[in-house]
Amino acid sequence: MSFAWKKSAPKVAFITGGSSGIGFEFARLLAKEGCSVAIFNRRLAPAAVDELAKLALTEQQQFKSYAADVADAESLSAAVVAAVAALGQPDLAINSAGITVSKPFEALSATEFSQVIKVNLIGSRNFADAVLPHLAQGSHLVFVASIAGLVSNYAYAAYCASKFATVGLASVLRLELKLKGIDVSVCCPAEIDTPLVVEERKTLHPISAALKDFVGTMGVEPACDSMMKQIARRKFEIIPGVMARLSAALNRHFPALTRWISDLIAHRVMKRYNLK
Repeated sequence: MSFAWKKSAPKVAFITGGSSGIGFEFARLLAKEGCSVAIFNRRLAPAAVDELAKLALTEQQQFKSYAADVADAESLSAAVVAAVAALGQPDLAINSAGITVSKPFEALSATEFSQVIKVNLIGSRNFADAVLPHLAQGSHLVFVASIAGLVSNYAYAAYCASKFATVGLASVLRLELKLKGIDVSVCCPAEIDTPLVVEERKTLHPISAALKDFVGTMGVEPACDSMMKQIARRKFEIIPGVMARLSAALNRHFPALTRWISDLIAHRVMKRYNLK
């Protein structure tokens, strides 16, 4: 085993957004731990399943793909039931599905704002609701939020609102589910170099980019390896990367200083690019 599991290594894991980015890397790591994995995406992902199968340690491991949108509670619940019937009850469930829209608030439509909330926050709620009936004592529920759920960024009103709320949801569920013997974790990574982020960077506002650069960017593999190590230890708040942890700690203990630094960076970028 590559990870020091506080309890036994998971035998069955369910992962939303498991065909790419963070979700797929988590699936890869778990496949190499001997875990069977079900991934949930808006579309079936046979190529991801084939890739995971190549990493299996045993012939008993199974890998399945299910088409379900986390924003659709009914379809997601049905897909989870089907996955339980095929693989068994999950002892690790990770909600990694998410979207982002980066625009100054004045340019952000009501539809765009609502869609980000619907996928990131309501999707987190829907996944928890779908898997909880199948989580036994000793199991583990994990939400992938963001450093943007702890520290604000320019032009991320919808995304920050959704991720701050996801952290709040995870905090409440940690308290409630602890009494049932179920652990909860929330991952709050800074920017991770995924295809989604590469595409986003092409049109990212200069102030947003500068604030992100201050915290730093991590590669998918080291970020997910760091997060999985802490998931294995059942840590609640998981923040990979030194600068991300420092930024979160600074904001928690010295919020006024965090605001001053953010304002300073924003004003310098405005002056440099002659923004209005």
